[in-house]
Amino acid sequence: MSDRKTVLITGASRGIGAETARIFAEKGYAVGINYRNSKERAESLAAELRGLGVPVKLYPADVSCRDQVDRMVEDFLGDFGRMDVLVCNAGIARQELFTDVTESDWREMLGVNLDGVFHCCQAALPDMIRRKAGKIITLSSMWGQVGASCEVAYSAAKAGVIGLTKALAKEVGPSGVTVNCVAPGVIETEMNGLLSQETKDALAEETPLERMGTPRDVAEAIWFLASEAGSFFTGQVLAPNGGFII
Repeated sequence: MSDRKTVLITGASRGIGAETARIFAEKGYAVGINYRNSKERAESLAAELRGLGVPVKLYPADVSCRDQVDRMVEDFLGDFGRMDVLVCNAGIARQELFTDVTESDWREMLGVNLDGVFHCCQAALPDMIRRKAGKIITLSSMWGQVGASCEVAYSAAKAGVIGLTKALAKEVGPSGVTVNCVAPGVIETEMNGLLSQETKDALAEETPLERMGTPRDVAEAIWFLASEAGSFFTGQVLAPNGGFII
C-alpha cells in the first residue's frame, strides 16, 4: 500500500466537487472522481489533476443507487488500497412550490441528496473502522440549517444530512473516524446558474460580505476538515456563507 493519502469525492466533475478535487490533488492526494452524467468534464478534470503528478481514477455511479455505490467503493479500494477521506458532495436542487412537488420529485431529491450520503458512508465505513482512521465530510446547505421557501424538498434533504452527520460522528468517533459537514451559502456554481443576474445581485447584497461565494471558498472549508488542522473536529457544521445566516 502506498503512503500517499487518498480521497473519493462524489459529484466531482464540476463546481464545488471539481474545486475540492483540485485542492486535494495540490496537497498530493490520490483522487477518485465520481460523476453520474458528466463524463467529458470528469475526464478533462482527471487529465488536469494528473498533470500535478498524482494518481487519479474515474468512478461513474449514481449515488442514489446502492449497488452502484458499493461497486464504486469496492473499485476505489481495489485501486488505492484504502480510503482516507470521503467527501459526499453529489447533489441536485430544484425550486418549486411545495404544492407542486410530485412524489417522484421528492424521491429523487432525497435519493441523491440524503440517501446518497447514507449509501456512501455505509459503504466506506468498514475500511475506515477496520483501520481506526478516516475522515468523512458531507455537504449540506444553509437551507438545511434554516429552510428555504420553494425549496422544501431540498431543505428537508439537506437538514437530514446535518442530522446524519451529527449522529454518525458520535457513533464512529470511538473508532477513530471523524464526520463533519460543510453547509455553503449562495455559491457561484452551475446549480445556481438558472438564477437571474438580478436575483444574484440581490443575494449578494443580502450577504454581509456583499458577494456570492466561490467553489474555492467551499473547497477550502472541506480541505480544512480533512487536514490535520481539523483533526479535533467531529459532528460539526462549518458554514461558508458570508454571514448570510448566523
